[in-house]
Amino acid sequence: MKKIKQSSRLVETLTDLAKLVDYSLLDTLNEDPNSKENGLDYEARQVFSGHYVRVKPTAIKDPIYVAHSKSLFEELGFSNSLAKSTDFISMFSADLSNVEEPMKKLGWASGYALSIYGREYYAQCPFQTGNGYGDGRALSVFEGVINGKRWEMQLKGAGKTPYCRGADGRAVLRSSVREFLAQEHMHALGIPSSRSLSLYTSKSEKVQRPWFSHGSYSKDPDRMINEAVAISTRVAPSFLRVGQIELFARRARKNEHLGAKDELEKIVLHLIDREYRLDIDKNLSTEEKVLLLAKAFRTRLSTLIVNWVRVGYCQGNFNSDNCAAGGFTLDYGPFGFCDVFDPYYQPWTGGGEHFSFFNQAAAAEQNFNVFCKALVPLLETSKKDMLFLEEIRNEFSSLIKEKMKKMWASKLGLKNFNESLYTELETLMLQTSVDYTIFFRELSSLPSNIEPLQKSFYNDVTNNVAIQERWSQWFEKWQGLILSESITKSTKEREALSSSMKAVNPKYTLREWFLVPAYESAKEGEYSKLRELQEVMNNPYAELSKEMEEKYYRLKPSHFFELAGVSHVSCSS
Repeated sequence: MKKIKQSSRLVETLTDLAKLVDYSLLDTLNEDPNSKENGLDYEARQVFSGHYVRVKPTAIKDPIYVAHSKSLFEELGFSNSLAKSTDFISMFSADLSNVEEPMKKLGWASGYALSIYGREYYAQCPFQTGNGYGDGRALSVFEGVINGKRWEMQLKGAGKTPYCRGADGRAVLRSSVREFLAQEHMHALGIPSSRSLSLYTSKSEKVQRPWFSHGSYSKDPDRMINEAVAISTRVAPSFLRVGQIELFARRARKNEHLGAKDELEKIVLHLIDREYRLDIDKNLSTEEKVLLLAKAFRTRLSTLIVNWVRVGYCQGNFNSDNCAAGGFTLDYGPFGFCDVFDPYYQPWTGGGEHFSFFNQAAAAEQNFNVFCKALVPLLETSKKDMLFLEEIRNEFSSLIKEKMKKMWASKLGLKNFNESLYTELETLMLQTSVDYTIFFRELSSLPSNIEPLQKSFYNDVTNNVAIQERWSQWFEKWQGLILSESITKSTKEREALSSSMKAVNPKYTLREWFLVPAYESAKEGEYSKLRELQEVMNNPYAELSKEMEEKYYRLKPSHFFELAGVSHVSCSS
């Protein structure tokens, strides 16, 4: 892979962008030998070998601009006017026919395996072999070095690939709005994530999707609706997944073809070069690199999950194929931010308790186990290396538990985790039905009594003397710990502690009942709600105007509870 050089040029046209291309994946890894030269590879088929398949994206009809991320454009050095230029809209609504060389007129899709909670699955593959599972509606169309960083740009909803499994390869505006806003919100929260570049929809092209009837409380979609198609462009250093490494490990383990182990080694070394080049010395042996990779990924993944819990985020469907091997948040389909605190909060009707809010640490450990297992064929000739890998794997649980304790201490403004204080708080939050985000934000202001905290209570405790007394006792204990750990009597010291707490306890999170009006109005060609929500969620820790606070810093209205499409979602997209 080429040495990354710093560039600060302003990208004002696609001609400027073309000068920054560097297709390391295409240049380093193997293409499926059965790829079609013209990229018209739309029928479901088995892909037996190779790391990617070339595919011609299917452009959406009559594309129109919806939104772009000004913060990412600024980071990339893109002119904001670029998002509305004709050639940029064409490229990022999947028409690559006029892109300039050395940009390519074909995109690429990749295969990956599926493990759910550590168990290998093959049934979702139409061939029952695992050779037909992969990027069903995601196509990468650009890789390059911009301002010293490597970025890959991937269109979501750009039509069929060999991995579609009979689907149409399209995304709809509803799900695209959700993902577009969520990625940038997660980044603003300070949590590693894929990013959102642009969002375009079609004036004329629609597809049918299952969805909920208006006012329905059903757990499953109960009707088919016509929805406008859309294409969002997501951006990341790479889109390599645990499931992708796992696919090549399965093939190597089973000796499915002569080059299987070589392809595994290639993609692991490519992962290291793309995502861990600053962590791992390129001059080490493959075995040494692999062991350091396991440790580095363990650090990133455990930290990621702790931060998800910190802000109330639930991934909903954390399979190995939804787990980025770079250790960041990827695939915002059945995600959600909790309103009422619930350890078993699960926004996706098909997700199950094993992927619920507090079970995300265990789900991550299962994905880490899958990742370590995928590295075994590269180490199995050395008993010492195998034992070291097993040691790395076994330490995941204790590592994430310690990180969780530190996180809870920081949310409470404490230097040290106090188990009894935390346990009583969790019980009280459940019994009182407390809004997770609002409670910790109000606590961050270091109130003198529990009254401000009651702003976060969904249950009226006015006449419940017993629970009021328990809250008062908890609050006094918390205050006592704050005072015992540090001197916070002066105004300056209290302000410093409050600021540090507010830096970990966001004021605004992207709740589903905020998203619904944004995407519903977008369907009618009205984008002001989407853009207002974008602005608020890009500043989640800030104190915004009174108007914005009244709109977005409040309890979930009672009529939204259990409402389909608001309190829970399907995976329809």
